[in-house]
Amino acid sequence: MKTTRYKIQFPQADVHKLNQDESFFYLTEQNNRRKIRFHDYNEIYKMPGLYEQIFYERLKCKSPTKVSEILKSTVSQSQDNFSELRVLDLGAGNGIMGEELKKYGVSRLVGVDIIPEAYDAVVRDRPDVYDDFFIADFCHLTNEQRENLESWSFDCLTTVAALGFGDIPTKAFTEAFNILQSEGWVAFNVKETFLDSSDTTGFSATIRELIFSEYLDLYHLERYRHRLSIEGEPLYYFAIAGRKNGDIPKDFLDAIEK
Repeated sequence: MKTTRYKIQFPQADVHKLNQDESFFYLTEQNNRRKIRFHDYNEIYKMPGLYEQIFYERLKCKSPTKVSEILKSTVSQSQDNFSELRVLDLGAGNGIMGEELKKYGVSRLVGVDIIPEAYDAVVRDRPDVYDDFFIADFCHLTNEQRENLESWSFDCLTTVAALGFGDIPTKAFTEAFNILQSEGWVAFNVKETFLDSSDTTGFSATIRELIFSEYLDLYHLERYRHRLSIEGEPLYYFAIAGRKNGDIPKDFLDAIEK
């Protein structure tokens, strides 16, 4: 992987007024300074190593490591063999979570993301991580896309740092959950406030209901430091692992959204 170093600067004034999904940085190239939001992944992925420099070197993100660790620990409590898992990595981005899973060894590993730049970044930086990679909108899967995904017979679903900010809507997550085989493993993370009953957004309500519903057996729930904010303050998330009990019916989501 190319180790280009970039000149980046975090804003100094009024950063405390920004929500997490509004955070941004300045990138200077050839005396040209431009503002890029943290969630402008299509722009960040175009530049080799920029994502890693911002989120892993500067902001000390540890979520792929944490979520893969709890998944490995959870599966080891069962009679299943981790190395035989067929994993769907939803919101795979440039492949960092896939790289962590690959360290433990899995039978099959397929990445999916909604933006073409993610695929381009994986091919460029981590070409040997995934067995296949799809660009797909899980809110609007075609019949062909669904059939292709189902043909992999996934028995594990992972998604890291992509839930709750509009990157992966509730519908997309539940579609992926329902593609998963019965009794398949699920591992993901969410910002700590999303599990607070005071958060009345549709996403938060859905995640809380799902975690404690009949459709998921909860095995592991752990609060940890996801990364630092641009002010240097810790941002806490929950890492969650469990086992699917059954598909999520449409009326389950409709009832929550009402």
